[in-house]
Amino acid sequence: MQSSSLPSPRRALLATLLGLALGGGALVHAADLPLPKSPVVINIVDAAGNLALTQGAMEAYQAQNPKLVSKFTFTKAPAPEIPAKVKAMQAAGRSDIDMIIVGTDALAAGLEMDLWVKLFPDFDSKFPNLKENYLPNAEKMNRLARDHGLAIVFMPSGPLVEYNPDKVKAPPTTPQELLSWCKANPNKLIYARPANSGPGRTFLMGLPYLLGDKDPMDPAKGWDKTWAFLKELDACIEYYPTGTAAVMKELGEGSRDMTLTVTGWDINPRAIGIVPKNYKVLPFKGMTWVNDAHYIVIPKGVPPEKEAVVLDLVAFLLKPQQQAMTYDTGYFYPGPAVKNVPLSLAPKESQGVIREFGRPEYEGWLAQFPHAQPLEAKAMVDAFRRWDQEIGARKTK
Repeated sequence: MQSSSLPSPRRALLATLLGLALGGGALVHAADLPLPKSPVVINIVDAAGNLALTQGAMEAYQAQNPKLVSKFTFTKAPAPEIPAKVKAMQAAGRSDIDMIIVGTDALAAGLEMDLWVKLFPDFDSKFPNLKENYLPNAEKMNRLARDHGLAIVFMPSGPLVEYNPDKVKAPPTTPQELLSWCKANPNKLIYARPANSGPGRTFLMGLPYLLGDKDPMDPAKGWDKTWAFLKELDACIEYYPTGTAAVMKELGEGSRDMTLTVTGWDINPRAIGIVPKNYKVLPFKGMTWVNDAHYIVIPKGVPPEKEAVVLDLVAFLLKPQQQAMTYDTGYFYPGPAVKNVPLSLAPKESQGVIREFGRPEYEGWLAQFPHAQPLEAKAMVDAFRRWDQEIGARKTK
């Protein structure tokens, strides 16, 4: 997912409010990592479109800890570019990036290539009661990091069907109905390349459950129905954008009538005016939610004093006050990964957005349908590779 970061006045206001609310309490540091003797610059790369959710809280941390952080630099990068970039940096013995925010895509690729610092059990004391503090489904998502990262936001995700109600009078509720609609309305359905799109990969990973495939967790040997379905669906899709933002732009402009989405990408584009407010979403009959999360990872090679600061920052970001900011404008709905973070704790602006653009039905759907984890790292990389080769090779732009 890609998203713009918060406007700086709003970030500054939130940072000030957080600073006042939190009072800059005493910090606990991992004993075996030296803290910097003077403030350091922490270079952060966002490969998940996450800064809209967390940048204000990071700036609040800096305001409270001027002796540790002189400034944060924020850079955005497409998820598929991250592993090669980090590998090249490490091979050259450089440390240009101190912290990366990743989705399950870049997390998986980095785990497969052994790029991330192992955090646990070495830093258990830095995150007391971590497992108990996470929401149950967020804690399961955190396990995907295999002790080499930490989940900082959580979303039940999808896949959901989003459509223009003025154009689609009988929206599909099964994959077969989706295929029939697509064939009857060629080039009016669109979704993005799964390797760089939360909704794209959620659709990819949700299909095996919907189609009754042999093993939803094994794309190589257990997805015969899924791969056959995607190839058939491909015949009525014009092209696959390389990111979700382009999908929503075309949907909102009216050049497409339907896409596959997730909770956050339903709410946020309507809240910020890219997609009309009246567009609808539906779950598939008998669907399984494929959950999603964003993670913070530390590339190998980061100096110990910077690593100590990053760990301290992550512990700060997992506190309820900062987690409440992740409701944001519904972009990763709901957002918080830890327990006891009601919407009432969020900034008033976020509360207003969720009230106006959220959907009351979500609560029922989230309770009604089962939840599953995304694919494990290697399986996810394999699924992306196969989709690229067999489905998207000729049509990805």
